[in-house]
Amino acid sequence: MQTPQPPAPPQPLAGLRVVEFTHMVMGPACGLVLADLGAEVVKVEPVGGDRTRRLLGAGAGFFPMFNRNKQSIAIDLHTPEGLDVARKLCASADVVAENFKPGTMEKHGLDYATLNAANPRLIYVSHKGFLPGPYSHRTALDEVVQMMGGLAYMTGRSGDPLRAGSSVNDIMGGMFGAIGVLGALIQRGITGKGMQVQSALFENNVFLVGQHMLQYAITGRAAAPMPERISAWGVYDVFTVKDGEQIFLAAVSDAQWVALCDALGFADLKADARYATNNERVTGRAALMPVLRERLAQRSAQELAALFEQAGLPFAPIRRPEELFDDPHLQATGGLADIRLPDGERAGQTAASALLPFTLDGQRLGVRRDPPLLGQHTAALLAGLGYGQDEIERLRSRSVIA
Repeated sequence: MQTPQPPAPPQPLAGLRVVEFTHMVMGPACGLVLADLGAEVVKVEPVGGDRTRRLLGAGAGFFPMFNRNKQSIAIDLHTPEGLDVARKLCASADVVAENFKPGTMEKHGLDYATLNAANPRLIYVSHKGFLPGPYSHRTALDEVVQMMGGLAYMTGRSGDPLRAGSSVNDIMGGMFGAIGVLGALIQRGITGKGMQVQSALFENNVFLVGQHMLQYAITGRAAAPMPERISAWGVYDVFTVKDGEQIFLAAVSDAQWVALCDALGFADLKADARYATNNERVTGRAALMPVLRERLAQRSAQELAALFEQAGLPFAPIRRPEELFDDPHLQATGGLADIRLPDGERAGQTAASALLPFTLDGQRLGVRRDPPLLGQHTAALLAGLGYGQDEIERLRSRSVIA
């Protein structure tokens, strides 16, 4: 008797064609979301390949992370024949995505106004450093907008601005681009017309620090950097414990404070009127925290994790990214899926990749296609546009395609 196979994950965007002219993280992150949701996403690369394929250090994971479930076509957009291919490809698309500097797509006749004139149903999503305005001519990077948008100030200590430990604006900017596309698709279903969607790094960053802006508006006091902030919670911190291990522990309500004291045997602190409410614990942190740190210093992180889990209290071991490959929750829930690495010294080998952090109909959205090799689907895509084999070979021989 055969074991029944689990149903295939939902693909709500199946049948939708997305053509993306993107590189680095922001644009590819938008395409990733749409591809994981089932869209056919065609990544247009230069004949030499998206340079993200060759990045070292912190950039080594960019291409394999953000380009699964996509097809690759390599086109030289600096040739008339290459532009003709690109325009025919766009004419077949429901969505065109791009994240090049302002003016690039206009120069090639691949901008929204030009493509929309030929296809009013087209949805066009642009990912830029800034939305149109005084800053829109500037070159932006995730780190640039973190510095100018208050996030680096909030992350580091006073006088030591520090970027967040991930490409937060690039990734979220791509996500907001995808959200805009989904809204535009619903509107197109009603009106029959497409529209342009714009997403930007700087505005994304401002959204991230918007809570701190309103904190100032409400309290009249500027938000302090996170390492120096006045916490909203009495117990909400990283503790160094036995053998130098570290663990994050929290109690964010009065009921959790009681549970913490009961779990750790701190009857005296539970009975201390100075710490009866969360706000009193916040104002009394200068006296409370040294006591907690001293008492917890001789307990192991494993013991504290077990006690907090049993009591239903917030806790977290301090993990490094590479340790997450072995996380039992991610393994049990299918949060990681193997991909074949397309480039670099480990090309052809497999590695686990993080999936989108939600389920549809109880299922995670998986990997249908490995991150593509450069130009892996060029011939098939051109054939679908009506190019004959001889013409494809001619274009390849002239390095118009790869």
